[in-house]
Amino acid sequence: MKRFARAALMVGAAWSAMSVGALAQEAQPASDDAAQVDDVIVTARRREEVLQDVPIAVTSLGAERLEQTGATDITALQQQTPNATVQVARGSNSTLISFIRGVGQQDPLWGFEPGVGLYIDDVYVARPQGAVLDIFDINRIEVLRGPQGTLYGRNTIGGAIKYVTDRIGQTPEFEASATLGSYRQADVVVSAGAPVSDTLAVGAAFARYTRDGFGENTTTGLDQYDRDVTGWRLSAEWTPTDDLFFRLAYDRVDDDSNPRHGHREVNSTIGGYTPPANVYDTQAGLTGEQRVVTEGMSLTGDWTVNNWLTLRSITASRRGDTATVIDFDQTPLPYLDVPAIYSDNQFSQEFQALFEGDRWSGVAGIYYLDSTAAGVFDTIAGNLGVVIAAAGSVDTTSWSVFGDFSYELTDRLEVSVGGRWTQDDKTGDVYRAFFLGATRSPLTGGTVRPVFATRTDYTASETFERFTPRVSATYDFTDDLTGYASYSQGFKSGGWDMRGDAFLTPQTVNGYDPEIVDTFEVGLKGNLGNMIQFSSAAFYSAYEDQQITSQVVATLPATGIASIVDNVGSSTIYGAELEATAFLTDNLTAFLSYGYLHAEFDEFITFVTGSPVDISSTRVFQNSPEHSVFLGATWTQPNVFGGELAITPSLSYRSSYHLFEAADPILDQDGYTLVDLAAVWDSPNGHFSLGFNGRNLTDETYRVGGYSFPGATFNNSISAFYGPPRTFSFTLTARY
Repeated sequence: MKRFARAALMVGAAWSAMSVGALAQEAQPASDDAAQVDDVIVTARRREEVLQDVPIAVTSLGAERLEQTGATDITALQQQTPNATVQVARGSNSTLISFIRGVGQQDPLWGFEPGVGLYIDDVYVARPQGAVLDIFDINRIEVLRGPQGTLYGRNTIGGAIKYVTDRIGQTPEFEASATLGSYRQADVVVSAGAPVSDTLAVGAAFARYTRDGFGENTTTGLDQYDRDVTGWRLSAEWTPTDDLFFRLAYDRVDDDSNPRHGHREVNSTIGGYTPPANVYDTQAGLTGEQRVVTEGMSLTGDWTVNNWLTLRSITASRRGDTATVIDFDQTPLPYLDVPAIYSDNQFSQEFQALFEGDRWSGVAGIYYLDSTAAGVFDTIAGNLGVVIAAAGSVDTTSWSVFGDFSYELTDRLEVSVGGRWTQDDKTGDVYRAFFLGATRSPLTGGTVRPVFATRTDYTASETFERFTPRVSATYDFTDDLTGYASYSQGFKSGGWDMRGDAFLTPQTVNGYDPEIVDTFEVGLKGNLGNMIQFSSAAFYSAYEDQQITSQVVATLPATGIASIVDNVGSSTIYGAELEATAFLTDNLTAFLSYGYLHAEFDEFITFVTGSPVDISSTRVFQNSPEHSVFLGATWTQPNVFGGELAITPSLSYRSSYHLFEAADPILDQDGYTLVDLAAVWDSPNGHFSLGFNGRNLTDETYRVGGYSFPGATFNNSISAFYGPPRTFSFTLTARY
């Protein structure tokens, strides 16, 4: 607590200096060549507001900024957002893993809930498969840091990521781009939109991404870390009157990339396998279908009833199907091979009422979600001569009622009060059995044979309810400087471990309880004169009943390998964040983001041994570097071959971090810096542009995920997944 107090005092001192600077700037005219600071509009509170007025820590990256920095998919948020980890999940090509301020979810297995909510045009995406969204046909991405339980509900205890697509313009528009790059990268993106009548407009976007692998599977000959993705978006917008608006949208992504196996980090105990020299190479022998398909449809309707009330309806359905193979031991031997199949379906309906008065504003609503997540996977244990099959599903019906209202007590002081009541009704089916023979089980299409031993077979139902409040106060020190203080709470729903072995760990049938996070935050946002736009925050979080998965490994026939999910206890998280954009001249803009994060377990109770034991002194937070920094600048030069050239160099730094709660010197990642360079030339009429993108120019090698099953039982299976190497690409774009 003393360290947090010192951090808060340091931030407060910085804020005081900024305040004095802002007041001084008010008395000085802006220089003639300084660019004008424009307001940033966000919808973090489900209504359009200027970023400076929102008492939430929000990163907003518009399409122009994303293009200037060479961002290609949603994982670019990790470099530009303080205290955020946004990565492709281990053993996958398009499954999303997100952490914000130390809170998130690494395990994408069905039944587990995310800690960071993902939204596409205000539609909640319940499952992480296929959620590594490519950046095309986009308006902006907003990252909301800290619990968002009031307006965004369950499973946003770390924060929320909002992917906002473009609306159709009033005039016909067409854009097509082609990209060629390293590793035979070849991408095509085409989008178009046009009004077909005075009230109806239609739009479409298509994207095709292909690339050879960064490495090779030396056993199968397939590329490693390749890319084979196709995406679609279709939309229609109808405005029958000035007061009515409807939008129907459809999206689909097909990922047919090769299996993404890991790199063995240590020698095997059987077979004499050593780590490949290239970190992107693997010796994995498991083969099978690898495909991810996700699609969704939504209908949004807005009715402006009068000048103070707007009613909104958001109806949506989404589904996803995944077939994947993961070779945990990374050898041709079947010592820890996992073929898996996932499927999910969701339907949601949300009604909102948005209010706007002279001194007050707010939103209230009702939300309903009906979803099913199911799957089956095998754990082929070759040295034990068995396959462990796991299957199950979780049905969730969720209701919530929410509201958030703001009132201006004076011209300078505004208070906001909000809350959300949520009820999750869940039913889980969990099945686990042993089959003799180290080949696929009948559940994943293997040879039909009898069950050797049934380990788990139960159905359980539970209701999880929670009221999550939020209060804040906002004060305008000047027209250009706003401070706020807030308290917010979030919760992540409980459930059951789909890997649970009721014979080895009988308590698994009881499931696990929800997580709770209480966060206190203070912030300062605004403009320093006409040159600098900034936002900053300091926060303190109390994290209770964290859901942590622990692995249990023992020798057959008595036990086997299983996991148990414990509500391990409590932890303390605090830190500070700063984002700033400096409009130095009409031709030069610089940007900075910095995050400081301190997260530690106060109590970590595990029942793996059969009795409760506190091991907090030996546990650490995963995917939570203490420091994260982003520095960049965009220099524009007119009259270059008749057009305008924009060059953006950038640096991003992440200090050392752990991949698991147990520190592991083999897998833990040291601090590293990525150097990127992007350049875009626009033709004089704006119809053509040529872009260059260089990523990881120093060819930094860094881990983003891993598996750890040490020891002879599973062939010393310790493997890692790595971020992309140095790449270059050129993009030609035509616009009309």
